Amino acid sequence: MTLPPNDPILTLSDPKLYINRELGMLEFQRRVLEEAQDENNPLLERVKFLAIFGSNMDEFFMVRVSGIRKQVEAHIPDISIDGRTPRDVLAAIRKTSHELYEEALHCWNKKLLPKLDKAGIHILDYTRLNPAQRERADTYFREVVFPVLTPLALDPGHPFPHISNLSLNLAVVIRDTKGNEKFARLKVPDTLPRLVPVKRSSGGERKDGTIPRQHYFVWLEQVIAANLTLLFPGMQVVSAHPFRIVRDADVEIQELEADDLLETMQASIRRRKFGSVVQVAIYESMPSSVRDLLIENLEVRPTDLYIQSSPLGLVSLWQLYNTLELHELKYPPYKPFVIPAFRQPGAPADIFDAIRQENLLLHHPYDSFTPVVDFLNAAARDPQVLAIKQTLYRVGQNSPVVEALLEASERGKQVAVLVELKARFDEESNIGWARRLEQVGVHVVYGLVGLKTHSKIAMVVRREGEGIRRYLHLATGNYNPSTARIYEDLGLFTCDEEMGADATDLFNYLTGYSTKQDYKKLLVAPVNLRRRLEALIRREIAHARAGKKAHLIFKVNAIVDQPIIQLLYEASQSGVQVDLLVRGICCLRPGLKGVSENIRVISIVGRYLEHSRIYYFYNDGAEEIYLGSADLMPRNLDHRVEVVFPLEKPGHVHYMKSQVLDIYLKDTLRARLMRPDGTYVRAKADNNALDVQAWLMSHRVEKKM
Repeated sequence: MTLPPNDPILTLSDPKLYINRELGMLEFQRRVLEEAQDENNPLLERVKFLAIFGSNMDEFFMVRVSGIRKQVEAHIPDISIDGRTPRDVLAAIRKTSHELYEEALHCWNKKLLPKLDKAGIHILDYTRLNPAQRERADTYFREVVFPVLTPLALDPGHPFPHISNLSLNLAVVIRDTKGNEKFARLKVPDTLPRLVPVKRSSGGERKDGTIPRQHYFVWLEQVIAANLTLLFPGMQVVSAHPFRIVRDADVEIQELEADDLLETMQASIRRRKFGSVVQVAIYESMPSSVRDLLIENLEVRPTDLYIQSSPLGLVSLWQLYNTLELHELKYPPYKPFVIPAFRQPGAPADIFDAIRQENLLLHHPYDSFTPVVDFLNAAARDPQVLAIKQTLYRVGQNSPVVEALLEASERGKQVAVLVELKARFDEESNIGWARRLEQVGVHVVYGLVGLKTHSKIAMVVRREGEGIRRYLHLATGNYNPSTARIYEDLGLFTCDEEMGADATDLFNYLTGYSTKQDYKKLLVAPVNLRRRLEALIRREIAHARAGKKAHLIFKVNAIVDQPIIQLLYEASQSGVQVDLLVRGICCLRPGLKGVSENIRVISIVGRYLEHSRIYYFYNDGAEEIYLGSADLMPRNLDHRVEVVFPLEKPGHVHYMKSQVLDIYLKDTLRARLMRPDGTYVRAKADNNALDVQAWLMSHRVEKKM
């Protein structure tokens, strides 16, 4: 793609230079879908990627599509970065989404189902069950499913029932003894497995002498549909048509009017279940009369109906991946590396001794997350520790991190925790942890008005000699041991005095009324992060204009911010080599003549979710690297509390550049290269084919630290 070289109206703010954010996100979903289609991936891993695709699309409609619909309905003349109106964006989303759903379901029905069948995993339609399997399914219905079901009629005495978000339902048409047709809605219970096991048996003997297990499943909604006469005795069941809805789930909080943010969040989560409907998935076989009834009562447009093949709701396929212990159909297990400093923690003080000797860098999931938990447990139990301060964004269920904080409080430590209640889809979990922490005397705060706290930082204040020393853990990812096994992230332990002072100022900013605008080493949003990043990019531009080598490497989840993109375009025009590793949305167009010829954009999608944010600056040979929680998006730079921190140990800088970033840039198996039009193509593999994630798993060596 080229642009007119002498176009007088072309500026770096010209919409032609940008990719729409929503369409960029759908391109990422396409890359996830490609992993399900990739025959080089183990079979159940392909099923998992299809489930991830389904979950991602649900969230995309719940949050992004619902937001654009609100703009259209409110007649807000908001123009996106690429010059489209909200109505234009919505139309483009629908077109691309239909294509993606069709491609995904074709992958399931035509590619994966036959391979699963061959591997002994049989997903059967109810009509294909043999008599013994059918009897087992029907017995399961009578004994387990039937007591749970609640059919809801639709007539003058029964208004159209409320239907919860992400629910699978049956629209049932019945006929009474007088020949009158009636409608009932039946929710397929989400408390029961979507895939009902109907038989497990041993198959024929393999060539190696082993006898494989055979697994048979049938869809729960088909079992229910086949037994509807038990629910409507005396009536004729005419037909039953599955449908699945997705609702607006973007929680809006009027914080200035909320006296108690905790209670406000709880109320908002309840409302989320019944936000406006943004998608209704149905089968082609649903008659127009039932479609019209759904359109009228769900208050949707015909364009909100998504006609799909089976199954409705690909996210349900997680069940196969999670319940089938068939390790030969999954990625080989990987045991994370434990760095020597944390390999045999003895007394709690030993961990602090190790950090005091040198900064320690962890790269998850290749390095174990256990040292982070050990660090907090040591802080809870060490009698010299006076206080612990920490931010919590997503910690998950049964969190050992929170348990350590609870123990610290019970042992008399001063514990202050910022729990971000507005962490989307983790609100309920965070509310529960906040309540429990408060019960044992932890000082719990819920963040700043109008700002979501996304930073990942823990500070331990320890008495040493005549004074105190502050120990920090700074990270790019959440304090969640479960996701640390599947998300790629980085963390740093340090007791650097200036970073410690910065951390103290940051926590005062979060818990009090500090308006401090200068930090010694940390880059903090929304205080100084944007200003400092822009200054560092401009420094690289100055080097290039002076005829020196200049190089930027940014690894992020998303690049959306227009001022930053314009600065990167300026860097390219000045001769700076710009390599961008962007997992998700990228609104920048690489490879445009005269604008971004020196910019390359690479996306890595693989076994692990690429989540770390790394900012590399060549700086005339005095290389600098910053890590942190912030992506290059307006929300991260201006509307969230984020922390980006420097790597100062030369060994860490060398490791991150030569053993991490350079390897990412050489990937030929997982990498996709972004083209100027916003589409992606796989990198060309040669005789030196390289998968960066596999490389990092196989190169965990002690000398790296």
